[in-house]
Amino acid sequence: MKYLHAPFVGGHRVSARAGILVVLALVAFVFVPTARAVPPPDADPFYAASVDLADHRAGAILRTRSIVLYGLPLPVSAWQVQYRTNDANGLPIAGMTTVLVPNWPWFGPGQRPLLSYQIAEDSLGTRCAPSYALRGGWDLGGANTFIDTPFIAEALRRGWAVVTSDYEGPQSRFLDGVNAGRAVLDGIRAARALAPDGVGPASPVGGWGYSGGAFATLWAAQMQSEYAPDVQLAGVTAGGIPADWPAMVHGVDGGTQAGLAMLALTAIAKNEPNSGVLELLNERGRSNFAEDVNACGPDFVIKYINAHVDDFATVPDVLSHPDFRAAIDRQELGGGAPVAPMYLYHSTTDDVIPVAGFTDLLGRYCAQGADITSVHSTLPGHNLTAIGEAAGAMGYLADRFAGVPVAPGCHGR
Repeated sequence: MKYLHAPFVGGHRVSARAGILVVLALVAFVFVPTARAVPPPDADPFYAASVDLADHRAGAILRTRSIVLYGLPLPVSAWQVQYRTNDANGLPIAGMTTVLVPNWPWFGPGQRPLLSYQIAEDSLGTRCAPSYALRGGWDLGGANTFIDTPFIAEALRRGWAVVTSDYEGPQSRFLDGVNAGRAVLDGIRAARALAPDGVGPASPVGGWGYSGGAFATLWAAQMQSEYAPDVQLAGVTAGGIPADWPAMVHGVDGGTQAGLAMLALTAIAKNEPNSGVLELLNERGRSNFAEDVNACGPDFVIKYINAHVDDFATVPDVLSHPDFRAAIDRQELGGGAPVAPMYLYHSTTDDVIPVAGFTDLLGRYCAQGADITSVHSTLPGHNLTAIGEAAGAMGYLADRFAGVPVAPGCHGR
């Protein structure tokens, strides 16, 4: 693994021991749960919203606390930051983000880069939030946080600061693009206001996410110029991009990933109670909805292996019903093109998210004048592509942080 090489930060070698310690300790945590008791967010007063949210601007810090990353003695400074953001209806809510900075100086040009890394939260309950797992909360719902640890570790190895927000918000609104995009952008604002070691107003900012994390990353990038013009993104990378939700949920229905279709159906019914989707569920479906309304993505995958969504509905092909389609279509990417240059990648044999949706999204972005380097990866499947194409994504961000110009327009690699 390249993570075990002696690290270079901004072109300068730092202690090989420090880099190895970061990786080994974090990887060890995946297999050895910490015994330190960490209360879940719903039982932790730090997550409680301030009564005067409306008195603060979007992105303003409400409270902070220093944490020990994963509860382990790592050479990384870490903070949880509660900040004001806005939900999809424009109402003020309390967001939560985690800010990480390696305990060595930034030796590159300018101020230390800040990477907004979006973990695939993919869940309906706060115990699934990245901030809980990063503080050392052990729960199956944090699986995606643990899986993404090597990518975060590599960013830290390079000397970058990392901000990773609970972009689904305090109501855990999976499949709510506007909610997610605003939370990501305001999380960046909060991280810059915190100004940890080496991070300042001139720090270049980048965004990265894969799969569910790509959904939040690209919604934020699409909304940036209008919602947060003060947050200039030097570059955005995203892979395994959830585009064409109907094709995705139909594709996994009845297979080993059928829980993702049930997750989407449950999320829409929960997020939009007036959409009519809840009324499409039969008695069994309503019973499961009550059981699953706060469940995590891994819970759905395990519970619904090889299940068919129609077994829980009163109508045939519920995933094509106009009420469900109208609600889920509102969550499609591509309504506007990000102004930041992008590196987008997707496997041609993705077994979770069909590649046709990715290709169509590229066409829509490019038609709106976006600057994109795209990769139709030949690596097999969704998960292997996340690993195998990460180096290209990281290299693209490094170039943007270094100020290397991009060729305008769309280019395949």
